[in-house]
Amino acid sequence: MTVPPPGRRERKKAATRQAIADAALQLFLERGYDQVSIRDIADAADVSTTTVFKHFTGKEALVFDQDEDRESQLVAAVRQRAAGQSILDALRQHALDTWLPIAAHPQSAEFLSLVESTPALRAYAERMWTRHTDSLSAAIADEVGVDHDDLACVALARFVLEIPLLARGRQDRPAAVEAIFDMLAHGWEPPRKPTGPRST
Repeated sequence: MTVPPPGRRERKKAATRQAIADAALQLFLERGYDQVSIRDIADAADVSTTTVFKHFTGKEALVFDQDEDRESQLVAAVRQRAAGQSILDALRQHALDTWLPIAAHPQSAEFLSLVESTPALRAYAERMWTRHTDSLSAAIADEVGVDHDDLACVALARFVLEIPLLARGRQDRPAAVEAIFDMLAHGWEPPRKPTGPRST
C-alpha cells in the first residue's frame, strides 16, 4: 500500500519543529547550554514559548530532536529487513547508511563536545541510549522468538549501539564499522602482530 505524502499542515508543523531545533542548537553552541533559556530559543525561531513546548518536552529534547525517528529507524531495520537478510547484516547496512553520515556532519564534533560538557545532556543521552537498547533488543528477540530479556539479544543490542562511538575516532569509519560487525558475526580472534624485518 502506498503511503500518501504528508499534507500541507504536517509539512508546516515539521518545518516549525526543525526551525526551533536548529535555532536551539545554534544558541547552545554559541552561548553554552545553561546560558540559553526557552524564551531565547522561541525568540530566535520567531515563535512563542507555548509553540516550543508543543513540539518539545524541554531543553534536552531540543538537542536530541531526531531521537524518536532514529529509534524507530533502528527497530525498522530489524523488523522490515529484506527476505533472507540476517539481523546483523540489516543492522550493518543501517549503520553504514545512517550513522556514518551523521558522524561526518561538519557540526558533529561541536555537538559531541556540547553533550559531553553538559551534565544534563549527558544524563539525557544515557537515558536515551538505554531506551534504544531496550527497543532494539526487544525487536531482535521478537524476530528470533525469545523473551525480551534474553541475554544474547540484549548484549547484541548494546554492542551494536556502541559501534558509532567505537568508529568515531577512526580514520576509515566505514572499515571500522565493517570490522566490528564482522567480529560480531564471526567471533573475536586475537589480532595478528605486524610482520616485518627483525632488528639485528
